[in-house]
Amino acid sequence: MTAVPTIRPAARRPGHAPAPPVSRRPRARSRTLTVVTGVMVIYTLLPLAWLAISATKNQEDLLGTFGLWFGGEFALLENIGQTFTYQDGIFGRWMLNTVLYVAVGAGGATLLAALAGYGLAKFDFPGRRGVFAVVLIGIACPSTALAVPTFLMFARMGLTDTPWAIIIPSLVSPFGLYLMWTYATEAVPNEILESARVDGAGEFRTFFTISLPLLAPGLVTVLLFNIVATWNNFFLPLIMLKDPDLFPLTLGLYSWNMQANTVGGDVVFDLVITGSLLTIVPLIVAFLLLQRYWQSGLAAGSVKQ
Repeated sequence: MTAVPTIRPAARRPGHAPAPPVSRRPRARSRTLTVVTGVMVIYTLLPLAWLAISATKNQEDLLGTFGLWFGGEFALLENIGQTFTYQDGIFGRWMLNTVLYVAVGAGGATLLAALAGYGLAKFDFPGRRGVFAVVLIGIACPSTALAVPTFLMFARMGLTDTPWAIIIPSLVSPFGLYLMWTYATEAVPNEILESARVDGAGEFRTFFTISLPLLAPGLVTVLLFNIVATWNNFFLPLIMLKDPDLFPLTLGLYSWNMQANTVGGDVVFDLVITGSLLTIVPLIVAFLLLQRYWQSGLAAGSVKQ
């Protein structure tokens, strides 16, 4: 009888582990995440693409052609010129008003959030937990719910239909305060503060010369959030302002849109679209210029060392 040969597995080399089996699940998950990400990118950029394409059309092409393709005439430069000259150039006034509200309101809110968050993070005092609870309530409460009480209070003080009616409420940023509080807790070591105090530096000098540079990434993050919130603020100016010379861009473009929808009104949908495109350009520029500070500010404190 012929003996059946025995097949033995190949001998493993010492120090070499067997190759792990190739799993198809990571590849499937990667493809799913790629598809989901692509859908979200399209969903995010599609309105921006429609806005940019529509701003290149004249009034006739805007209403009579497909929204995601160009019209017969490239009228972007003409639309921009008409936007800045329509109604005696009031669009430029609206842009200056918006820049003023952002510079004073968002800038002041960022500085106050940095001061308050730093103080709450580095000083222990009675009622600190109560302040934390109030800040959380302020974050949970929507700004639209406070708009009417704010209007009634400002009306009694005679501040409605003035720039202060937009600037003063913009100075309060509970979310920015909370971000600076959590960021300052880890970003500013207590040993540095103790060394500065031993050397005789006052608290304000310590904050502005030592702590503020360490808080720069978080500060830029809060600043961007406040800039976007103030730049896109609509409901508060709607109930506070009546004088068109004080309107921000959001309320001014809304008034043009309502005028175009009114019977007998001047139809300026092309100027509304072009003005909307010009409105978002400064925000895009701000995000691109401050992107690296913003990303580092969001990631700071996420890993405990």
